[in-house]
This record gives sequence, C-alpha cells and structure tokens, in this order.
Amino acid sequence: MTIHKEGFGTLMITFFGLLVLNLLALWKLPVAIPYVAGFSIIFYLLILQFFRHPKRTSPTGDNIVIAPADGKVVVIEKTNETEYLKDERIQVSIFMSPINVHVNRSPIDGVVKYFKYWPGKYLVAWHPKSSTDNERTTTVVEHKNGAQVLFRQIAGALARRICWYIKEGDSLKGGEEFGFIKFGSRIDIFLPLDAKINVELEQKTTGGETIIAELK
Repeated sequence: MTIHKEGFGTLMITFFGLLVLNLLALWKLPVAIPYVAGFSIIFYLLILQFFRHPKRTSPTGDNIVIAPADGKVVVIEKTNETEYLKDERIQVSIFMSPINVHVNRSPIDGVVKYFKYWPGKYLVAWHPKSSTDNERTTTVVEHKNGAQVLFRQIAGALARRICWYIKEGDSLKGGEEFGFIKFGSRIDIFLPLDAKINVELEQKTTGGETIIAELK
C-alpha cells in the first residue's frame, strides 16, 4: 500500500505520541499494557488507511467528466454558481467520509483558468452552507471544446487542512491528482446544463475512475 506524502508528518507524530503513551503505561500501570497496545495499533492503522494512495487507471474519452474523489453522491441539482461562472449549472457533490481515500483528481482534461483559496468555517460537509462558508478552494478548468467546469474542495468538521498542487495556467489530465483534503470533506462539481449526468444520488464513486457525466 502506497502512503500519500501528506500523511508522512501526521503518521510520524502519531507514532511517537503512541510510543510515549505505551511507555507511560509500562511505567505507571503495566497491567494496562495489553489494552493500551491494542488501542495504539488499531488507532495507528486507522490513521494509516486514511492516507493510502492507491493507483488508479482513468478512462479516456474526449468529453467525459471523471469523479474527482472517492465517496458518495449527495447532491444532484440545478443551482446558480455565483463566484466565477455566474450562471445556472448542474451541481454534483461527492461526500468523502474519513474512511475514503482523500486524494483529489481533476474531473476533466483542460487548462486551469481560475484558482482561489478561501479560509472559512468548519461546518459539517453536508451542511447547505458548507459550500460557501467553509474553508475551500475553487478551481475552473476549461476543456478544449470551450466548456468550463468548476469544482470546489470543501473542508468538513474534522478537516483543518486543504492541500493543492495547481495554479492558473496549468494543464491537467482527467484523473490527474491536483490536491488532498485531510479527515472528511466534500467536493462540489458545477457542470454545464446540457451535460449528461451518469450517476445517481447515494451512488458510490471511485476517484479517477467513475464517469459522473459527459459534456456536449
């Protein structure tokens, strides 16, 4: 299993913290060592699985829109995008629980036309205002056919750090990694109204592999 680079620091701190906890238990309460050790192993494995970074093979196609994250589709609706596109769009939102892979991937091929980081609150990721009030990033990628797709990394109640590796002017491939969110979060994708949606509410997605829509 490959571990994502964003997890190295957290895993090191967690390891030494648990080591200290076990040494204290050994010193102060030796009888509790089996329980403390068992808790430490389970807790460390939970943190370890959160930062896993599996290899993905993305589908190819001129107009496909690929799921930017592992998770569950929680929103499919028409809405007005007011930050950049300023028009009506189809919003598809994917919720990532703490047990999902949290690597974020570009949904389409294209060029980054807009990027902005917004500090903010840490409402639960399914809260209606999390898309506009929480810590987040907004990215707009323009496809070669001229269609623009906007997507947001949104921090959740547990997340306190959003990571990104892109800037305006960069070229991206559909399924290419562009960021990471720590400990539970969501991604919103704003698609043109004429896009064909290929997913349903409550459907599970695999980042970089599931085709969620097709552009006209």
